Amino acid sequence: MDLILWRHAEAFDLAEGGTDLERMLTPRGEKQAARMAAWLDRQLPEGVRVLCSPARRTEQTAQALGRKYKLRSELAPEGHVDDLLAVVGWPQTRAPILVVGHQPTLGQTLSRLLGLQNPECPVRKGAVWWVRSREREGVLQTVVVTVQTPELL
Repeated sequence: MDLILWRHAEAFDLAEGGTDLERMLTPRGEKQAARMAAWLDRQLPEGVRVLCSPARRTEQTAQALGRKYKLRSELAPEGHVDDLLAVVGWPQTRAPILVVGHQPTLGQTLSRLLGLQNPECPVRKGAVWWVRSREREGVLQTVVVTVQTPELL
């Protein structure tokens, strides 16, 4: 299974009286999302499913890709690793899945999948981490396929 984790691009701080779900991308964040979306569009395998947090900033990030996506409440800010892994069906699902989400959940997911000692792996805004599950000699492994940031595109 290929699991692609895309952290939303740079967003405005929480406005007074607003909610976290309403936060929007900054102009810099819009450029980050567009750059990463262009790269992803060239790299993503056919049949990839796109799942997105219901937060406005993640939806704007996903929209830059120009593909259909599905909002999932389990991917909202402050979500839990177990919920994310259940939604994507890790590691059994055959189809590749792109998740557009948030820190710390994305970093906690990576930490768990990669067996890191630190409970949270830093994920930069707008960055993509692409991991793959595979079985070798009866042992389930998680392989890092690539890590990409919008600044390097």
